[in-house]
Amino acid sequence: MKPSRFLFGSTVFLGSFLLFLVEPMAAKQLVPVFGGSAAVWITCLVFFQAALLVAYLYAHWLASRSRWTLHLVLLSLAAVSAIIWTTQKIDLSRASDHPILSIFAALGISIGLPFLMLGATSPLLQVWLARIKTRGIPYRLYALSNLASLLALAAYPSVIEPKLTLHDQRLLWLSGFAVFVLLSAVLTWKFRSAIQLPSNPKLEDESQAAPSLLSHKILWVLLPMGAAMQLSAVTSYLSANIAAIPLLWILPLGVYLITIILAFEFPRLFPRAIVTRFLVVMLAGLGYMLSNVDVTLPIRIGLIFFLVEVFISCLFFHTEAYALRPVRASESTLFYLLFAAGGALGSFLIGIVSPLVFSFNFDLPLTFLVTALLALAVTWKGHWGQRLLWSTASILICALVIMVYAGLKRDTPLAIRNFYGSLRVRQTLGYPGSVVRTLTNGNIQHGTQIFSAELSRTPTTYYAEDSGVGLALRYCCVGRPRNIGVVGLGVGTIAAYGQTGDRIRFYEINPAVQPIARNLFTYIRDSAAQVAIVEGDARTSLSREAPQNFDVLVIDAFSGDAIPLHLLTVEAMAVYRRHLAPGGILAIHISNQHVDLEPEVALLAKAAGMTARRISSPPNEKRGEFSSTWMLLTDNADFFSLPDVAHVSNPDESPKARLWTDDYSSLLPLLRW
Repeated sequence: MKPSRFLFGSTVFLGSFLLFLVEPMAAKQLVPVFGGSAAVWITCLVFFQAALLVAYLYAHWLASRSRWTLHLVLLSLAAVSAIIWTTQKIDLSRASDHPILSIFAALGISIGLPFLMLGATSPLLQVWLARIKTRGIPYRLYALSNLASLLALAAYPSVIEPKLTLHDQRLLWLSGFAVFVLLSAVLTWKFRSAIQLPSNPKLEDESQAAPSLLSHKILWVLLPMGAAMQLSAVTSYLSANIAAIPLLWILPLGVYLITIILAFEFPRLFPRAIVTRFLVVMLAGLGYMLSNVDVTLPIRIGLIFFLVEVFISCLFFHTEAYALRPVRASESTLFYLLFAAGGALGSFLIGIVSPLVFSFNFDLPLTFLVTALLALAVTWKGHWGQRLLWSTASILICALVIMVYAGLKRDTPLAIRNFYGSLRVRQTLGYPGSVVRTLTNGNIQHGTQIFSAELSRTPTTYYAEDSGVGLALRYCCVGRPRNIGVVGLGVGTIAAYGQTGDRIRFYEINPAVQPIARNLFTYIRDSAAQVAIVEGDARTSLSREAPQNFDVLVIDAFSGDAIPLHLLTVEAMAVYRRHLAPGGILAIHISNQHVDLEPEVALLAKAAGMTARRISSPPNEKRGEFSSTWMLLTDNADFFSLPDVAHVSNPDESPKARLWTDDYSSLLPLLRW
């Protein structure tokens, strides 16, 4: 490789590596500020797609002008902005009533300009290199940039996040960005005369090449839009129903990048006929699974199915987009601009529009329908069998959307969707012939009430009387009123334990939950205790309040099955201890399908000078009780010696676990594969 080509390739590779390394870092930094919601990841993804569109727009504008001085100035300002972002700290006390706008503002102010310069590098340098050294457009640089992005995504959850604190990660990234700025400045200065737009291009006679058709330009937008919808919908499903962690945000994005690499570097490796057949099979298989709206899959099976589907779908879209690429160098930046516009549009439709328009979560079925319709449009001019295949598939998936809607609507008195999740109240007839109402967030149940004379005031699901929280509430304050704090409202089940003189204080971040708990369930209004509900992130609210002297403080905040990690750090434990009365009990709910939190909570207890014990309780279907696992933490030695509590188990302390702080957390060692 000639020196100039090597310099161009090295700059593109480093820029793309840093671009996709900063994404999980910036998003993870914001998760605690907005309550640990899984929607933070999707909103960040929308921002990154939109920012990439702006970067490509800048590259398209700069490629047709000789403003190399402006480019050098922006590189310098980006370096200053990166230094400020690296040294600043996120203030956890400033939660917002407008999380989407706040996330966009926070990311734009902190990494907006560095992201712009990194994102513009690949398309801009391709045009410059085409003018200096080569015939045609070096599309392989785009494949190289996506390879670098893929390596960054693979390195983050496997090497960087488990080994480095967030502060050290930013310092490492800043060092790489400084090298990138230097390389970019050298390239711009060295080739400033050669990159001027020539009046008569020497290496390409564009008059001999036909301009791209309008239909092709429309597909330059629609095909990447379909791929971005696939990426966003699957990411939303995984992060909401498994865990809001970088790993499950990175995996679909990594698959997405692999398909771009294959499409731009090895376009003939996967013939259309083979890809379309696999695509039909995957859409049919996952469509059948989605038709069973209340069924969940183990993490391994779910991940495999969804990642394979994303791979096949995005490979189809990106291969078809590459086949329609322009041959004129002057249209190459337009191609990337429209490609990025499609990506931004797809993520915007799933991340922003869908939660505003639909009460239910239709992201996956609607994405499958768009996939089938785009496949029909692309293959329409081909063999009649393809037209018949995708026409039939479109009709069947449209029927699937209707079926999913009917399944979600059935026995559902209320459904509401907002930034924090998709809430649905299901009403069925259960034992003993009584009405049963259940609140779900995604596929995860967050409370059930049996409306019968003998059971309507009985705590159900994870809060049964023999559960960890049930024992803590029964024996914490024998003979006197209790002061109880609860992080996470749900349907207000713990209010069923309230007795005359008790005070129960709930903390709930989702504003849609309180009306549901008060109006569709009766635990709160039937409680004999004095009940108060504080809206907003629990940790932020507790940090602002004077010590509450809780006898029992219950930590039970989940968004879907996702865990707000900022509620399980050393700093969070310090907040909890400040609000506990002497000898008080901290009850942490750790029932989870996918993550074993027991070793981590054991470490937190030891660091806080408290004794921790695990309490597991069996299910009782007749009473609506689930199997549950709780960790009880206290410095009251007498509590664990009580007869009904003495049988509890010591926690397992995994050597893989490492103490979580606001600057460090990793769920990867705790996943149940």
